[in-house]
Amino acid sequence: MSIASRLAELGVDLPDAPAPAANYVPFVQIGDIVYVSGQISNGPDGLITGKLGADMDVPAGAAAAKSCAISLLAQVKAACGGDIDRLVRVVKLTGFVNSTADFTEQPKVINGASDFLVEALGDAGRHSRSAVSAASLPLGVAVEIEGIFQVK
Repeated sequence: MSIASRLAELGVDLPDAPAPAANYVPFVQIGDIVYVSGQISNGPDGLITGKLGADMDVPAGAAAAKSCAISLLAQVKAACGGDIDRLVRVVKLTGFVNSTADFTEQPKVINGASDFLVEALGDAGRHSRSAVSAASLPLGVAVEIEGIFQVK
């Protein structure tokens, strides 16, 4: 099954790739590797903001991380000339969680992205990963994730 078909089956319609918010490019491709800049949590109603351990719980944070994964795939699709089926695999994610100093469940939050990518891509969605805390993130968002992808 194609990636596009699997996403449709999951009810996910990849949005247009988000434009950069500052002086950087959304992705860089070197050979068959695409490095995608950090994608912030954003949903149909706008930015997903909050601080884990204060005003946001883990399930809401995981949903925010899933939104970042969808934006990452949108960037990969753009890097592949609109053909998401050129994606070979997810190589690595680095997830940043806007959280209080005593919050220690960053991996559970970033699982929202990891679980979605495996559900959508199967083994090609399995990746190496880091999940770290941040005292704050741009625009007060709950999660930001950057990724490295292999394409054909």
